[in-house]
Amino acid sequence: MTAVAELEPIRAKLAALGRAHTAADVAEAMRAEGMLVSDAALRATVEAIRRDSVGAGPLDPLLRTEGVTDVLVNGPDQVFIDRGSGLEDAGVRFGSDAEVRRLAQRLAASVGRRLDDSTPFVDARLPDGTRVHAILGSLADPGTCISLRVPARKTLSLEDLTEAGTIPAAGAHLFTAMITARAAFLISGGTGSGKTTLLAALLSLMPPAERLVIVEDSRELSPRHPHVVRLEARPGNAERTGAVTMTDLVRQALRMRPDRLVVGEVRGAEICDLLTAMNTGHEGGCGTVHANSAADVPARLEALAAIGGLDRDAVHAQVHSALDLLVHIRRDPEGRRRVSELSVLERAGTRGLVTAVSAVEFDARRVRTGAGAGALERILSR
Repeated sequence: MTAVAELEPIRAKLAALGRAHTAADVAEAMRAEGMLVSDAALRATVEAIRRDSVGAGPLDPLLRTEGVTDVLVNGPDQVFIDRGSGLEDAGVRFGSDAEVRRLAQRLAASVGRRLDDSTPFVDARLPDGTRVHAILGSLADPGTCISLRVPARKTLSLEDLTEAGTIPAAGAHLFTAMITARAAFLISGGTGSGKTTLLAALLSLMPPAERLVIVEDSRELSPRHPHVVRLEARPGNAERTGAVTMTDLVRQALRMRPDRLVVGEVRGAEICDLLTAMNTGHEGGCGTVHANSAADVPARLEALAAIGGLDRDAVHAQVHSALDLLVHIRRDPEGRRRVSELSVLERAGTRGLVTAVSAVEFDARRVRTGAGAGALERILSR
């Protein structure tokens, strides 16, 4: 019995008992549904019902599958997984949207969050580190949607990423040099492009005597490093109180003597505090940012800094002074994650606006230098 829908009538009969069910109760419910009750079938059904009442239910086997980074549920009839080569149908189905909704509510409740018509979406981290986002079918078509981001089972090293083809072997030394030179950098890319995986690998290269303070909206980074302090933002409760923002945590991190200040993902006004920190003696800071290309990063930072009250000229001056390099990672047409570009930031035009100038471009087989190669050499040799 693998289809979730087949469990629904049995589950309904067990729920009507008004008490904890036994294996005998399950067998009786199976017979009532005209099912063959063998020892193997009974064991499989009991396990399926147990699995469906704890954890992620029918999604648990997917979350435990080697290589899976994301599990996505789009209503009852679509479940997809990502194993690094793009989305693929997982072959799992739910009996109804109500079933998906119950699972989403149970996941939310397991971390003390509310999910109902008055609060129809939730973003949280489960006890095992899995990040869950859910939005009810009252707002989403084709129904209740659940998005699960699976934490990395191990932190990949720079060598692992090179062997996987994410980083060309001919360019791997540039990333080691970037860390040694204490260059301040951002990793840019789209959703699921591998920004966090690459950042964790680079953090693992940092000297063991340095103190890393990592600020994240939801904890994902687990670098191989002996001195790491992780700070995680907290949403408000049902009364909209008690929230701890990324901006709050960046400011606290600065008081914790960081040798390297790391922002897992820059997505709001915290960019202002991060840029200020990088401009006041905190070298080698880093983080990630969503952007479609390296060229788009300055405009993206400009938009985020506007939330924190920085005007255009101020943010470009701050960015030019604070950041040394941009690393852009993307998915190729086959869905594989690859670092595509290493860029420097230069000011241009009468207003001195920052632009990303390509220093090195990577493809699957070779490394090509660009107009920013000279500036990159100066940064890495300082």
